[in-house]
Amino acid sequence: MGGNGGSATNAENAVNTVSTANTVNTDKRPNELLSSWFVRSGWSKGELARQVNRRARQLGANHISTDTSRVRRWLDGENPREPIPRILSELFSERFGCVVAVEDLGLRAAHQSPSTSGVDLPWTGPQTVALIGEFSRSDLMLARRGFLGSSLVLSAGPSLIEPMQRWLVPSPPAPREASAPVPAPRRPGRLSKPELDLLESTTVMFRQWDAQCGGGLRRKAVVGQLHEVTDLLQEPQAEDTTRRLFKVAAELAELAGWMSYDIGLQPTAQKYFVLALHAAKEAGDRPLGSYVLSSMSRQMIHLGRPDDALELIHLAQYGSRDCASPRTQSMLYAMEARAYANMGQPGKCKRAVRMAEDTFADAADWDEPEPDWIRFFSEAELYGENSHSFRDLAYVAGRSPTYASLAEPLMRRAVELFAEDAEHQRSYALNLVGLATVHLLQREPEQSALLVGTAMRVAKKVRSERVNTRIRKTVDTAVRDFGDRAEVVHLTDQLAAHLPETAEAV
Repeated sequence: MGGNGGSATNAENAVNTVSTANTVNTDKRPNELLSSWFVRSGWSKGELARQVNRRARQLGANHISTDTSRVRRWLDGENPREPIPRILSELFSERFGCVVAVEDLGLRAAHQSPSTSGVDLPWTGPQTVALIGEFSRSDLMLARRGFLGSSLVLSAGPSLIEPMQRWLVPSPPAPREASAPVPAPRRPGRLSKPELDLLESTTVMFRQWDAQCGGGLRRKAVVGQLHEVTDLLQEPQAEDTTRRLFKVAAELAELAGWMSYDIGLQPTAQKYFVLALHAAKEAGDRPLGSYVLSSMSRQMIHLGRPDDALELIHLAQYGSRDCASPRTQSMLYAMEARAYANMGQPGKCKRAVRMAEDTFADAADWDEPEPDWIRFFSEAELYGENSHSFRDLAYVAGRSPTYASLAEPLMRRAVELFAEDAEHQRSYALNLVGLATVHLLQREPEQSALLVGTAMRVAKKVRSERVNTRIRKTVDTAVRDFGDRAEVVHLTDQLAAHLPETAEAV
């Protein structure tokens, strides 16, 4: 793909400098991660031991009998055998009301990479399956017990970007002892082609539900399906089936991340996105990986980190430069424009907007089937993204009327198109709010109030904390700038009456 300038070179250089060697220190050291969680829990060693024993009996592991000395050895660096790591993950997750995965406790087998906390995870198939399985299981367990939390830390800056660059590093072949016998061919798995087709079509259905209803209604179902797919990936399967299963896992993990992002669970969303990128790598699907990176970029823009968003998009563009469809390339250019807009770089933003428009025009001549995950990027979405770029430039440039006037016709066209699209109701609401903010920039509170009122009615059908938050912020801006206008006073009454303070998520 063109238009990246030195960024593609930077991405290539970064990939070339990434070391694929994993150094494992076999010396036993105190487990600082587990100790940190233990101290904050307020439990004594005896209480933790009793809870482990109680949970083990519930699981049928009656052979486990833990005491205070055993807990002390875990804190000192001893790695307990399963199911104790899984039990500890559940206990600490329940205690803190957030997903505390096994790797967050520093409890990894000695032969695996010690770098498994946060987003810096090992890039191997079996470990990817294990990590997705553990994280989704913990997430489901929290939902079942009535908790809704997030992972402890949101990564950003080099701690996020550098691990993601390893997406482009070829995976080394699994090491094999010289004297080891060649394994016998594995028995084909039990998953039939019709069953695999059904898994893929179910993923499409989940994506449609998300577009219609927001992330709050079906997130748990997506996480549950993802967990089931990891179970299938642990069974012997034909090579092609395994690759398709990894693709399904990547799409489901990305969707679980997107839904988590939509309802405000930002660290949990990021962890799912990272796991999705790992699964896409195992599937050998670089366009899908670029899509996952674009979702991570959107999240970084939302969190006010456009520099990170730009790095992620350039990595996506470089990695899919020779295999992405024009529609996918156009989406990546549009996200590049959003990042440049939020960085206050109008020249580069306008160039990326033009590239997004020109590349989207080529999509009509693309005669190969496109994956369902890029189907969302319609003409309406292109208008919406580019108008938001100009709107963001207006904010960065001190409420510039020039950039607001560039945003207004594009945003209006996006609203018109989404109004006719029953499937993408959340996008309709978001663009209604976007157009409302443009009218506020143009000092037209009456038009803004009408648009926000319509967005509120759509928001009642879409369980998206992201939509609700943007509506509240827009109303706050209207009150700050035009609080004495009757339309704005009425708008605040509507907000109090019809829009809940928080969106319930399941």
